[in-house]
Amino acid sequence: MLKNHKNFFLLAGPCVIEGEDMAMRIAEKVVGFTEKLQIPYAFKGSYRKANRSRLDSFTGIGDEKALKILRKVKDTFGIPVVTDIHTEPEAEMAAEYVDILQIPAFLCRQTTLLVAAAQTGKIVNIKKGQFLSPQAMQFAAQKVVETGNPNVMLTERGTTFGYQDLVVDFRSIPEMQTFGFPVILDCTHSLQQPNQVGGVTGGMPQLISTIAKAGIAVGADGLFIETHEDPSVAKSDGANMLKLEYLEDLLTRLVRIREALQN
Repeated sequence: MLKNHKNFFLLAGPCVIEGEDMAMRIAEKVVGFTEKLQIPYAFKGSYRKANRSRLDSFTGIGDEKALKILRKVKDTFGIPVVTDIHTEPEAEMAAEYVDILQIPAFLCRQTTLLVAAAQTGKIVNIKKGQFLSPQAMQFAAQKVVETGNPNVMLTERGTTFGYQDLVVDFRSIPEMQTFGFPVILDCTHSLQQPNQVGGVTGGMPQLISTIAKAGIAVGADGLFIETHEDPSVAKSDGANMLKLEYLEDLLTRLVRIREALQN
């Protein structure tokens, strides 16, 4: 669906679906950028956020409402859509609306969740746990494949470094590619600064471009970038999202790097 293309592919969109108008505006903009640059694109938006720092954190606008918005994006723009799932029943529910089921990093070892996602027949994107080596991800992928679904992608999103920081080991991209699946670099969650004292995750969005360029340079098959019209008012992960107005220029630079590597 996304690979087998001379260019890298892109999973991008807001952290969480905040409303239909916002989702459609972001999708329309990114579709324009990616069509111009010939980048295969899947719209990303979580219909619900389950892993939150505090009980009063925003979790979503309602599962069915958000999933219907994802399907409208898919139907309107003719692009695949991806969302996170957190429990076994969610796999079947979300699969009715989306093309790619994403397994959050903290849940990448949950066997029953991986099996439930695999049984839908959808592409399963497994985020590497912040606590795992890249080599360990082969076993997560095998759970999906052994369930009868070969459609697996793996995502690098940083490794825990102390209590409140993450570090990207770029060796993990070629290492996980040896398993035979597309490997994605999450350029925004890799820059999170979790477990802040105030109960809201921090981030270093000024380094998104650096991380993205390095990922393309080492051969990532795809990139994951959360983007928002105004991250300062985003209801989730605003501290490490890319402002939408900066995305086209970044993608243009990344395409040039990819082209240089192929020459």
